[in-house]
Amino acid sequence: MPRIVDDVLDFKLRSKGAVWIKGPKWCGKSTTAEQFAKTVIRMQDENSRKNNIMLAKVSPSDFLKGETPLLIDEWQVVPFIWNQIRTEIDLRNEFGQFILTGSKQPNGMEDPDKHSGTGRITSLTMRPMSLYESGDSDGSVSLEELFKGQGAFTRCNRKLSDYAFYTARGGWPKAIGLDDDIALEQAVDYLDGIVNSDMSDEVKRDPERVKLLLRSYARNCSTQANNSTIKADMIKNDAMSLDEDTIASYVKALKELYVVEESEAWSPNIRSKTAIRTSNTRYFVDPSIACAALDIGPGNLIGDLNLFGFLFENLCIRDIRIYSERLKGVVKHYRDSSGLEVDAVITLRNGDWAAIEVKLGAEEYIEEGAANLKKLVEHMDQRSKKPSFMMVLTTSDTAYRRDDGIWVVPLGCLGP
Repeated sequence: MPRIVDDVLDFKLRSKGAVWIKGPKWCGKSTTAEQFAKTVIRMQDENSRKNNIMLAKVSPSDFLKGETPLLIDEWQVVPFIWNQIRTEIDLRNEFGQFILTGSKQPNGMEDPDKHSGTGRITSLTMRPMSLYESGDSDGSVSLEELFKGQGAFTRCNRKLSDYAFYTARGGWPKAIGLDDDIALEQAVDYLDGIVNSDMSDEVKRDPERVKLLLRSYARNCSTQANNSTIKADMIKNDAMSLDEDTIASYVKALKELYVVEESEAWSPNIRSKTAIRTSNTRYFVDPSIACAALDIGPGNLIGDLNLFGFLFENLCIRDIRIYSERLKGVVKHYRDSSGLEVDAVITLRNGDWAAIEVKLGAEEYIEEGAANLKKLVEHMDQRSKKPSFMMVLTTSDTAYRRDDGIWVVPLGCLGP
């Protein structure tokens, strides 16, 4: 199945010596990378793992020999090879030499630019599949075209129950096209691996405590809840808790496994004296992880629309991030001390930006989202650049542009 990140990877290979593909397990990193690689080294293959590690230690230059691009799958097994990769790129003086994939960040390697990878190694984030990639969105409303001032008036035949299923199933490639009950089981299996294996890979952690923390994180999904709030939530709902330092260390480990992906605050030029809140918004890389942690399915979401609203926001943010990556865009959120919030602000390198509010679909909520978007523009300095577009992303059955210029778009119509 084609992935949006294919074009991103192709461009990066043509412009840098190596590309580091980050992302959670099961999202398709290896499959995507193998479409571009001429040589593949699989560090998780037990038949060759020991020999590969030994060769990387004893003769790193020989380890990196092979027709290029050379892929090192799960490269964090040999993190020390980073320096030799930099050296090889300098010696060869050619782009597209190496592809690195990893489902866990090596210690201290969050950003290649901070570790002398500048000019040689670049990174991209790969996530589970968007609704467009899985065939559940027709993509009739293009994010790229919206930035050009061109939208589409169209209908969407997706129902609320469909979005509940997409939220609980997630975008795991292995889940796409399966019978519903089997598809829903994939996120449960993913969570089981996180709880019982991945989170205790290097530091031993109690699986039950990991599970309880994930449940609390899920209950606080799409909010700016701090660690003390999560601690209180655990005591309230699970009759136990962790101290805040332990919570912070667990969340850090989840970030390193690309299980959670927080949204940073956007800080525009505001003409009022209203203070901008800088707390991150908490999201999972895929909303199905929250459903698995809470042991709920599509029916439970329909029965609790308040919870569904938060997890639907996570679903929308996942897709917006995937579509924005192709445009070299960054997705953040806005919140200030007056209580004004906007769920997503996309900023492009050329200074263009767009604001998006996420609502489940009732008309009064769409009006509320539109009002927030207009308030944001009113708060901004008059010299600031106007947004390319503003949108309420929802579950309604029609994509259209309102009289005030704000787009109302069903998620099942949105695409890259």
